Amino acid sequence: MIPDEERELRSTIRSLIRYVKTKRLNEEQELRQIIRAMLDREVETLAERQTADVDPTPNKSTGINVLEELLKKIIPVLEDDFKSMTTDPEQRQSFRAHIVHAIVDTLTPVEANTKAGEEAAEEPLDEEIDIDIMDDSAGPGDDEKFIDIRTSAEKSADQEPEDPRAEFGIEGADETGRNIAYSTFKKIQSNIIDSYELLSNPEDQELFYDYLIANVKLYFDKFETELSDVVDEPTNQAYDMAKSGEIADLSEPTADEVEFGL
Repeated sequence: MIPDEERELRSTIRSLIRYVKTKRLNEEQELRQIIRAMLDREVETLAERQTADVDPTPNKSTGINVLEELLKKIIPVLEDDFKSMTTDPEQRQSFRAHIVHAIVDTLTPVEANTKAGEEAAEEPLDEEIDIDIMDDSAGPGDDEKFIDIRTSAEKSADQEPEDPRAEFGIEGADETGRNIAYSTFKKIQSNIIDSYELLSNPEDQELFYDYLIANVKLYFDKFETELSDVVDEPTNQAYDMAKSGEIADLSEPTADEVEFGL
């Protein structure tokens, strides 16, 4: 029979063990809560930083702010079409030249029309028009006064259809790049014009124009670099000979076989 003292001692030890386990469990839970709180705080801080990066402070120039929104729309379109031309670098070079040239040709008339409209509003119309209605005989130069009353469809029927890509193109440039550039620019042309026409301040217009051209060219450089960084697939002598149509001489070891002692 176990003496009372020994029974009491065992009971005390069990109590101590339960106490230690309970305390250790409580400390572990407290530690987990502390770690969880720290992680939550880190996640919140990271989210705040990401939000700050996505939504940066607007630029001091309205022209640059408008341009930034425009680039978000047109750069993905330019990238997809630019990187689709992988046969020959000349195609991409032609593409970028036509796009930049088209942007210049598009914005130059818009700017000229804006200035012309402002000047016309300031100058009164005081031109005198003299028309002689008494002479009914056709004289030299009267053909220029002839008014053609045919419909547009009838006029078009008498004219040979012209390829609009030819007028769009740059002489001597790769035609594949020209054709794809023509299709691409039709997708982004209205975006460019609409963004530019939001600006009436000459300084904003100038910044928008200059930085648009610069950024488009820089993005093209970036796309070209990304294409050139593609790693070539490993090959060997046998594959190269088969691809070129040559018949390998099986009686002699290939370079790979010599290297591995076969």
